[in-house]
Amino acid sequence: MRRQVVAPPPGWLAPLRTRIPAPRRSSEQTSLAVVAPRSRRRIVLSGLSLTGAGFAALFYCLSFTPSLLPRAWFLQGVVAGITAAMGYALGATAGALVRRFRGPFRSRTTLIAWGLLAVAVPVLVAVFLWLGTRWQRDLRVRLGMPPAPEYDVARTVGISLLTFGMLLLIARLLRLATYGCAWLFRRIAPDPAAYCAGTLVVAVLAYGAFDGLLVANLFAMADRSAAVENSGTGNGVTVPSSALRSGGPQSLVPWDTLGRQGRAFVAGVPTGEELSKFAGRPAAEPIRVYAGLTSADTLQERAALVVREMERTGAFDRAVVAVVTPTGTGWVDNRVTRSLEYMYAGDSALVSMQYSYLPSFFAFMGNRSEVVDAADALIGAVRARWAQLPPGDRPRLLLFGESLGTYGMEKTFGTPEGLVDGADGALLLGPTFANPTHRLLTERRAPGSPIWDPTYPGLPVEFADDAAELRGLSGPRPKVVYLQNATDPVVWWSWDLLWQKPTWLTGKRAPDVTPDMHWYPGITFWQITCDLVFSNKVPTGHGHSYKSATVDGWAAIAPPPGWTFADSVRLRALLDG
Repeated sequence: MRRQVVAPPPGWLAPLRTRIPAPRRSSEQTSLAVVAPRSRRRIVLSGLSLTGAGFAALFYCLSFTPSLLPRAWFLQGVVAGITAAMGYALGATAGALVRRFRGPFRSRTTLIAWGLLAVAVPVLVAVFLWLGTRWQRDLRVRLGMPPAPEYDVARTVGISLLTFGMLLLIARLLRLATYGCAWLFRRIAPDPAAYCAGTLVVAVLAYGAFDGLLVANLFAMADRSAAVENSGTGNGVTVPSSALRSGGPQSLVPWDTLGRQGRAFVAGVPTGEELSKFAGRPAAEPIRVYAGLTSADTLQERAALVVREMERTGAFDRAVVAVVTPTGTGWVDNRVTRSLEYMYAGDSALVSMQYSYLPSFFAFMGNRSEVVDAADALIGAVRARWAQLPPGDRPRLLLFGESLGTYGMEKTFGTPEGLVDGADGALLLGPTFANPTHRLLTERRAPGSPIWDPTYPGLPVEFADDAAELRGLSGPRPKVVYLQNATDPVVWWSWDLLWQKPTWLTGKRAPDVTPDMHWYPGITFWQITCDLVFSNKVPTGHGHSYKSATVDGWAAIAPPPGWTFADSVRLRALLDG
């Protein structure tokens, strides 16, 4: 007989379920369950952030706004790519914070926003590309430069997209590494702590790689390259045949110790015929004295060697002695030296000393004290020997510095009063943002005078953003002259450009600064930073190019007897020719 199976009523197990606890999962199982889906996230190949893309497009467009100097197409591309990456990082971070506290956007809202971006961004980019081309053309006209080819726009866009893509890839690889580290730390710590630890580890490793590999190798490569460059000799530079120059016959400084820039310095003297033709009378043979890095073991020994070389050549018997603090490589602009020699018909002695063979940027960022110690040693040694002469028999003692050299000069004297009393005259071209005396004089300028052409009452100090302004000075002659072109990024660059609008962009602007330039947080900083790269590749009187403008500076401080404005114009034309 078959037994009938009766099915239990529905829900008969419910009471048991309430009494029997579910098996507990271990913390390791829970952690792995949480991490598993996250570890499968497509970080590197994921789509763009909506807010990040919007900010990137905005920053990309703003990167085409003008700055102080025209930019080459590849430089503009790099600027645009970096600026867009900055905008993307800012927008993506803002979007993540909004989603964190308000939850994700609705799908329909996201689609509409992407649609608006797809329509607006191409139009906006096209407009700013057109405006940027016009702004760059106007800048080039303002500075007397030829227009750039129209096809540069396409190359700029290509470089900018490549730069943005590389930076985005690097950021996502770092983010992927962060998730990997967090996955390991979740085995022993809660999720928030694990992610913080992963972020910290990746940040430390990334900084170490950047500083220890990229920056260190960059400085090492620059050092090796500069060392090789310093050991060479420029084209057309030969050993002097005159005993009045270092490296020549009877010189206490061997030719092979002068370095590349020192050899160019002592060999670039104008001939007696050239000097006589300009002066209209017989000219003397100029004296040039230089000590290179290997001319003596220490700065003090090199400075003492320079003084002995000055005594050997009879430098203290000349009408004028100029102590030149060179740039990082030991370079001295030949137009600077020649201008003084032409003005005094060769009755001059120019002395200088090398303290580094690195370019000024690396010397400034690496060890700024080198230029200070060198300027203090050389100026101090020359002034001490000069002061021993009878007051009536002393030559005019002039000081000169350009770029990083001005920093060394200012730090040597410490105060504006010390700089004024330090010599018969001091000419400083393109002072850096770190110059303490320049900053103090600018901050304490007379009310109403602009920062780009300040007036400082009480001291014989003169500023000029245009060298020609120095020809019309009235009253006592200045003892210190600063030439600072209004478009010189070396003068106007500073860290606070990142977050603060500069004074030189408020109120009345210098004539060379385009009215189309505006300040944007972060963006203007990068633009001025990139202007530094080609600040010397512009015509005289703009950017960091001073050259023949030195003539007006010397004429304002210490003109020879009978010197006229017409002579300054004639000499500038000769040097620029």
